[in-house]
Amino acid sequence: MPRALALETSGRIGSVAVVDAGVVVDEEQFSHGLQHAAGIVPIIDLLCRGRGWSPAQIEEIYVSAGPGSFTGLRVGVTVAKTLAFATGARIVAVPTADVLARNAPSGWQNLVIVLDAKRDQVFTASFVNDGTGTPVPREPAHLDSLSVVLSRTSRPVHLLGEGIPYHQQFIPADDPSIILTPPEAWRARAAAVAEVGYAMARRGEWADPHRLTPVYVRRPEAEEKLEARQR
Repeated sequence: MPRALALETSGRIGSVAVVDAGVVVDEEQFSHGLQHAAGIVPIIDLLCRGRGWSPAQIEEIYVSAGPGSFTGLRVGVTVAKTLAFATGARIVAVPTADVLARNAPSGWQNLVIVLDAKRDQVFTASFVNDGTGTPVPREPAHLDSLSVVLSRTSRPVHLLGEGIPYHQQFIPADDPSIILTPPEAWRARAAAVAEVGYAMARRGEWADPHRLTPVYVRRPEAEEKLEARQR
């Protein structure tokens, strides 16, 4: 069974997990202060050495591909591609919204992911409970306003994600059918990347490392400003 790495760099706190035959055997988190791909390599090295693994023994890499922090996503995807080119490991690009959905509390029915996209917009996706607690996608990741998303979402609905504090004004305070998850549930985890990525790998959902890019949903603000100036 495969030896794998799971990389989560989409939010304020990142993490790396080593995975053996689909089971997370170790996980390490780090702050979003890592601005360059080189900063994550020592963490991967430490975790692999702890298992007695060499880089050549890594067979699969599961990377949280977005949406999320533009800088963080670039770091994670760059590391995944570099390792794939160096070792021959295969990559799975895991949707970050699917990773976050694994943090939904027991008994949930509908779930909306809320990530801040600035300008009163959110990167969002929605899910329904299949009856066993497994999230089933209802709307894929896209750019929207939280009030519009809530207007078309069934109740009761749980909100989950680091963008919640930035969009509090769009959440009706007097509607008990809109439930805020606790802040500790808002962080994506490498262990959940491993769970989703391992299942995707078993279905043969591999990414081409030559073509793999982060799922930004929207172009970085700097690029939009540059294009506006050029116009």
